[in-house]
Amino acid sequence: MISISEAILAIKNTAKPLLKETTKPIHKAGGYFLFNDVYSPINMPPFRQSAMDGYALCLHNELTYNIIGEVKAGDAHEPILKHGEAVRIFTGAAVPSSANAIMMQEKVTRKDNKITISEQIEKNHNVRPIGEQVKEGDIALKKGTKLSAAAIGYLISLGIVDVSVFQKPNIAILTTGNELIEAEQELTYGKIYESNSKMLLSALYSLKFYDVTIHKVEDDYKETVLKLKSVIAENDVVIITGGISVGDYDFVGKALNKLQVEEVFYKVKQKPGKPLFYGIKNNTNIFALPGNPAAALTCFYIYVFIALKKMMLVDDIELPRVKAKAVSNFNKNGDRPQFLKAIFNDGEVKILEGQNSSMLQTFALSNALVFSPEEQLQINIGDFVETIILPI
Repeated sequence: MISISEAILAIKNTAKPLLKETTKPIHKAGGYFLFNDVYSPINMPPFRQSAMDGYALCLHNELTYNIIGEVKAGDAHEPILKHGEAVRIFTGAAVPSSANAIMMQEKVTRKDNKITISEQIEKNHNVRPIGEQVKEGDIALKKGTKLSAAAIGYLISLGIVDVSVFQKPNIAILTTGNELIEAEQELTYGKIYESNSKMLLSALYSLKFYDVTIHKVEDDYKETVLKLKSVIAENDVVIITGGISVGDYDFVGKALNKLQVEEVFYKVKQKPGKPLFYGIKNNTNIFALPGNPAAALTCFYIYVFIALKKMMLVDDIELPRVKAKAVSNFNKNGDRPQFLKAIFNDGEVKILEGQNSSMLQTFALSNALVFSPEEQLQINIGDFVETIILPI
């Protein structure tokens, strides 16, 4: 059994960047990271552009101008202005080449086809120059940039329709247990509804990992070996829930050994989630999480999350941790470090009742985990505690 810090370090040292390239339509590339530098195919803006609603002027020494026309956003015509002439113009419209400044409409007095401006302005005032954002042929976004909503919008504004990105890992979720049935089935004596797979699927989706499949195997050694062999061969990450302990019908550990999965660690000194396995086979990262739902989800956020981020070349690969002021008391049973479901708000954190590893009700209300180290036997109101902010 190893410590939490040793387990985290082992994952950081073992999980490798995926480094596989794939092409995505730009509108479906959110959350991916650019595989190559992206060069701009155009100038942006591609023409001199009005920064606001007002009047485009061909400057002269007077404050009065004659209006000779109008240019709206999208208009293709280009009026030719002489000194002392102006056109009504709107934000985003192309500025005529003969105009050299724009006066905002709030500083203009208009009467019929004449305007008077409140003050003299400098050339190019309120005019966005060609290529102000990016010039044709220059790097628009660098390799490794995460494609946020703003990045997607920016690249589309340059006319880019497809991007080369780092492929995200293919992930398999495998649940084990004869007692598990689907939610739409009749709940008979001795059975429970299987929730871990959909819970983990939802967590992965929230992190923008979408290439996920769900598998189930009953408590049978041969079936477990065959199913694990298949999902390990076909995926970059395999997440197993249940069957990793030492009961008579826990076959996951035996099956992993049979398949010659390299064990990085098994069992972590923590609560919940002590029977946690992490291993590697042919570059596939394999996590066997406890079957208890709250323990499984805790281990996902503390450990699987790090491996997924490491595979995607993310630098900041752990969930954020802050010091928060406890507004509730907690007495710890046992000497293991513990992750406690909690609600964090504005620098304060409330540790919730119902910390049992099988109970999701408390987790459903949580947005954070309070980490209580081995030597801390109790938490009192007013104590500052290490708080892990969950991505929910």
